[in-house]
Amino acid sequence: MFVIVVGGGKVGYYLARELMGSGHEVAIMERDKARAAQITEEIGSVVISHDGCEGKYLGQAGANRADIVAAVTGDDEDNLVICQMAKHHFDVPRTIARVNNPKNEGLFKHLGVDEIVSPTRMILGSIEADIPVHELLHLAVLGGGELELVEAQLREGSPAVGQLAGSLDLPDGCSIFAVIREERALSVRSDTELRQGDKVIGIGRTECEGELHRILLGVSESAG
Repeated sequence: MFVIVVGGGKVGYYLARELMGSGHEVAIMERDKARAAQITEEIGSVVISHDGCEGKYLGQAGANRADIVAAVTGDDEDNLVICQMAKHHFDVPRTIARVNNPKNEGLFKHLGVDEIVSPTRMILGSIEADIPVHELLHLAVLGGGELELVEAQLREGSPAVGQLAGSLDLPDGCSIFAVIREERALSVRSDTELRQGDKVIGIGRTECEGELHRILLGVSESAG
């Protein structure tokens, strides 16, 4: 498999090195000439000291025969441009982009990037796995960053416990659609009674998060 890695920072360097160690053909593009020279000394002459955002240099790297282009620079805009160029100008079968700002994830997906890797989102997910049950867990960003998919675990004292789903005064643009109860996923109807221990899955506009938090958990985020 032939992979073009664009970005010679630590992520790109170690990615290229691991791919080469697994027997894959690799070209790594790094526009900073000093950094490119350093990588060349360490892993050989697979380095192309040009800007991967420019089509002619991406073509010189062999994009017309690449199986994958992985854009892993520290700049989201550059990574998007690289993937767009690889996909639409060189018909690269698979594009992978590093996304540093989670709010950009929806845009990358909408514009056809095959796979995104968000270090921020991965770290956030690891942290939120240990957040106490009186907090909302952020599961995903949808709708180009305008919507959040969240989970709330109803604890003793939560105002939603014992309430029918249809009776909750949810803010406009927000809804709950599933409950995880005893390791089973249940669809939420207006007559679904919420119970202590339920994990409620909701979706809503990001600005509604505080109100959703209050309705389901009874603790404002600023107090949490």
